[in-house]
Amino acid sequence: MAMTATNSVIAQSPSLDLSKVKAYEHQLEDVMEIIDTTILKTKLKEVEADFTQNSSEINKVRLGIIYHETALNLTFLSKSSYKGYAKKSFDILTVLFESKTTTKELMPFIASHRASALSLIGGETKKLGLVGEAFTLFEQAVNEYSEISYLPKFLRGSVAENLPFFFFKKRKFAKLDMQSIIDKQNNNPNYASPKIMSFVYWAWANQHQSEKYRTESLSYLNKAISFDKNYEGGRKRAEDLKAKISMIFCIKMQAAPASWTTPSNRPGCCS
Repeated sequence: MAMTATNSVIAQSPSLDLSKVKAYEHQLEDVMEIIDTTILKTKLKEVEADFTQNSSEINKVRLGIIYHETALNLTFLSKSSYKGYAKKSFDILTVLFESKTTTKELMPFIASHRASALSLIGGETKKLGLVGEAFTLFEQAVNEYSEISYLPKFLRGSVAENLPFFFFKKRKFAKLDMQSIIDKQNNNPNYASPKIMSFVYWAWANQHQSEKYRTESLSYLNKAISFDKNYEGGRKRAEDLKAKISMIFCIKMQAAPASWTTPSNRPGCCS
């Protein structure tokens, strides 16, 4: 299996139609970032059935992405049933990525999930060299599509935050990419959906848990919660992290000298 894009054209992508990219994003959002495993299993069967009945380009992309979500969320919950789904995802997305006939507005979704799928293969097979190859693919996707889509940096940052400590040079993207998405969202409120931004604000706070960033982190966690009304994105994680940060602050304040712990000097501290 050829893992990298050495035989693919790596050049500046032609101009993409933003309205078409957003239209495809709407068609694909139900198979991206599924955190409820019960819903994921149901969606997996649905997408596979749809593809069996109609192997259209969009259904093939949906299949590659749902296999990615399955590998990400179910591989480590089963000893056998869901092994190999990362490779299934990578193989499907590679065919689309390398095809000269693939709709160019689908490429941000294909390239980003393809890179992430390769990182999942590396994790599943313990072939850590594939993680390095995945970040090469991420870099290509970021260079070509990050101005028009949040996905390249979002998926790269998400992979980076879960890497072991010895990948410290790549772990930096967990902070850099989420900050970049926040900056782009501030300039363009339509850059990413509320669901995605709930994950992004949580991820930023998760990477900035020191006392120095406490106020900003709590503000971002409140945003993550407000963006995710129905617990479809990062709200639960944000609520848990907010409680953790607040509790640590309370413990520190309770251990501080009495002159520091007057009510006016301990905003948000638990009673």
